[in-house]
Amino acid sequence: MDYRNVRTTCGYCGTGCGLYLQVLDGKIVGVWPDKEHPVSKGGLCIKGWNAAAFVDHPDRLTAPLIRRDGRFEEATWDEALGFIAERMRAIYDQHGGDSLGFFSSARCTNEDNYVFQKLARVGFKTNNVDHCARL
Repeated sequence: MDYRNVRTTCGYCGTGCGLYLQVLDGKIVGVWPDKEHPVSKGGLCIKGWNAAAFVDHPDRLTAPLIRRDGRFEEATWDEALGFIAERMRAIYDQHGGDSLGFFSSARCTNEDNYVFQKLARVGFKTNNVDHCARL
């Protein structure tokens, strides 16, 4: 039996609380707060306590999906990203930037969110940008 506590950062929001993943024989079996972490100081919200629940969930997507003939089929990342880029460009060319909306996540880093809004504002010339963590 191999048990380890793996120190990491919670990915549910931009706060960046510290936690340990409890790993038994290569499988995550629990979460424990990091009492030494300078931000969370041993505290976790309900999302942090359940931060690893999705890892082995049977409904978890493990590959991108593209709808073909009315059904979702697995695709490669290159294929999925190419499809998204083509569709966004076609919508932009036909209807303009304000026909697109960009919605980001608190689970991304500040830097990721900055680049994302730059893509919307500069690349697609729209201010239709929102974020799930706004108050």
